[in-house]
Amino acid sequence: MAILKIARMGHPVLRRRADPVPDAAAPEVARLIADMRETLADIGGIGLAAPQVHVPLRLVIFSVPAARAGDPEAGEGAPDGPVPFTVLINPEIEVLDDRSEVGLESCLSVPGLAGMVPRFRRLRYRAEVPGGGLLEREAAGFHARVIQHECDHLDGVLYPMRMTDLSLLGFTEEMARWISAAPNRARATTAVGDGG
Repeated sequence: MAILKIARMGHPVLRRRADPVPDAAAPEVARLIADMRETLADIGGIGLAAPQVHVPLRLVIFSVPAARAGDPEAGEGAPDGPVPFTVLINPEIEVLDDRSEVGLESCLSVPGLAGMVPRFRRLRYRAEVPGGGLLEREAAGFHARVIQHECDHLDGVLYPMRMTDLSLLGFTEEMARWISAAPNRARATTAVGDGG
């Protein structure tokens, strides 16, 4: 296994649509997943997409720790709680509720910055998993935000491109201070920033 280099905003691999993974059970896919997992653990992150490590394939990894799980306002039947380490290969997203929520996000590929980003509150996602097989889940709140953030990387989209007000983009420390000083300005979810 290896710690992989993170591509930063401006690199061409982050601006293009990633290619489908042709064989989820291929040994090279298993190696990539292992290296991405080691890289994410080294950084202490939440999620990582293959384009972020200079591999233009439709693959993401993530987890949602208990400290960030749950969304009491997500609606009846909305899943909450921690999500274990998950690998999504060739994921597809279906929006279940077109209401959005603005939350603070940052990204390993946009180091040092954070911004307020609107995201859909509830969605369903489907993907292949390593070794074959399919996974289908519903997600709400922070879980849904992580999925949207990571899957955006597969389409060449970084979170600043989703922002509707660029005056709400700033240095990570300043944005965290701004949120903690006035938590009701936007129902801010904690930053995705320790992730992809």
